[in-house]
Amino acid sequence: MLGAVAGDIIGSVYEVNPIKTKQFPLFHPLCRYTDDTVLSLAVAKALMEDRDYARCLRELGRLYPGAGYGAAFFKWLNSSNPRPYGSWGNGAAMRVSPVGMAFQTEKEVLQEAARTAAVTHDHPEGIKGAQATALAVWLARTTQDKELIRKEISCRFGYDLGRRLDDIRPLYSFDVSCQGTVPEALISFLESDSWEDSVRNAVSLGGDSDTLACIAGAVAEAYYGLPPRPVLQKVKKILTQELWEILWSFYHQFSPALATELGDTDD
Repeated sequence: MLGAVAGDIIGSVYEVNPIKTKQFPLFHPLCRYTDDTVLSLAVAKALMEDRDYARCLRELGRLYPGAGYGAAFFKWLNSSNPRPYGSWGNGAAMRVSPVGMAFQTEKEVLQEAARTAAVTHDHPEGIKGAQATALAVWLARTTQDKELIRKEISCRFGYDLGRRLDDIRPLYSFDVSCQGTVPEALISFLESDSWEDSVRNAVSLGGDSDTLACIAGAVAEAYYGLPPRPVLQKVKKILTQELWEILWSFYHQFSPALATELGDTDD
């Protein structure tokens, strides 16, 4: 999940100023965490408590009103009687990575991923995007087999993961749909040789860069391990104390060995 948060922060400055190259400063001076981070941590908080995803999304989301939510989600966030609004947007996929870390079976991952999405993004494409992302994280963590990930996600969800980034990049543009984001983010991981390379691949597509990098970074962490220590240190400085504590607590509960690494991160 820290890979998702770091990807979000790195990609944040390129969402409105897209680039088509992998050559960029990893942490731009203006980079920040966005709604991708806040809502991923809200899902993590729900998993540590009572799995009431709607409650945790609303509670944490309201504490960070300037995180950059989409208009429909922002309305849901502040509604007195929130209901799912049929979204197929990539918000369902960008917040789901904790599910891929927290559960031990494919069935559990798919069920819980659908539940995290359905409180807002109850369109079939929204559900599918969340399930595909969570399953990719789980498969990366449990199998360490990129070709199996490619095959399983392609066959189950119908995403074309046989394309190459060099073919996608020239014509790719900003796309907020799950179907136009999740496959590209997963290909960014599949073509990578490290966590950082995965995130650079995602940003270089020139689309919804923070969400692409958030998804790619989550799967890459599950496959390669935690991002490098300088990345962890930078993320800790950028996050609020509250957000960092949620992150650390999640690792402490679901991946204690990694929590020790985070606990040793210098200020």
